[in-house]
Amino acid sequence: MGTMTRAQFSKLLQEGLNTVFGLEYKKYAEEWRGCFDIESSTKAFEEDQLVTGFGGAAVKAEGAGVMFDEAQQGWTARYTHETIALAFSITQEAIEDNLYMSMGSKYAKALARSMQHTKEIKGAAIFNNAIDAAVMYGDGKSLLATDHPLTGGSTGSNMLATPADLSESAIEDLLIQIRKSVDDRGIPIALKAKSMLIPPELQYVAHRILKTKLRVGTADNDANAIKDMGIFGSDPKVITRFTSASNWFVKTDCNDGLKYFNRKALKRTMDTEFETGNYRYQTRERYSFGSTDWRGVFGSAS
Repeated sequence: MGTMTRAQFSKLLQEGLNTVFGLEYKKYAEEWRGCFDIESSTKAFEEDQLVTGFGGAAVKAEGAGVMFDEAQQGWTARYTHETIALAFSITQEAIEDNLYMSMGSKYAKALARSMQHTKEIKGAAIFNNAIDAAVMYGDGKSLLATDHPLTGGSTGSNMLATPADLSESAIEDLLIQIRKSVDDRGIPIALKAKSMLIPPELQYVAHRILKTKLRVGTADNDANAIKDMGIFGSDPKVITRFTSASNWFVKTDCNDGLKYFNRKALKRTMDTEFETGNYRYQTRERYSFGSTDWRGVFGSAS
């Protein structure tokens, strides 16, 4: 374990500096919150179980027996919580002799900033690995796939079969796909788009598409259907840590889609070592990100 000493902060021990910088910047809002539904947990892991309903009813002929159907149990989605922690140690002398800042409190804030950064990375990773075949969910498929297995047979898709750049027509194609979604027994569900999730590279394109009164980039006097119909209930969520400049996603109102489980909230602790007098600061939290029902997000990725 390394301990920060006066030798690492020699400039802070003498007069003459104009300012000390690098520890504090304006913070982004917590971007992950716009992507996931938040739940709490009291266990080492959480499991969500798929249970299907019935298929369509059949015509019963006069005098004939009624058709029976059976509900089924499908696959299970598991969320295993991780423990995320970071700490630092600093000597009493380094705290006592610096002339410019309260080092303990300043670096405690830096710990919190690092913890938020880690959480944003882990939340964004769900999307950055959206088509990685090695990152599978309960149904044995990646987050986005054209062949999610349905318990009643056949498959479902939550991505464009041919990846497309963000455009009016591509969004409309994905919205139609969302509208035509079915449950595991093939019955259409009233799925709706809630918000768009995009990287910084697409925020200006998205603004023009979603905010322009008339159709974008044409001389036609046609209405911008996406805007006029109020498809999206909020502005696009720009996720700084998306690694692809071209992948984009639409979050839906599916009840159990993308989830974040809070097992233990962020906690800060401080103590001193009896032998050395060094101050030690620690932050720790436990949580997990994941997806239960793949219908919670649709997208285009390549």
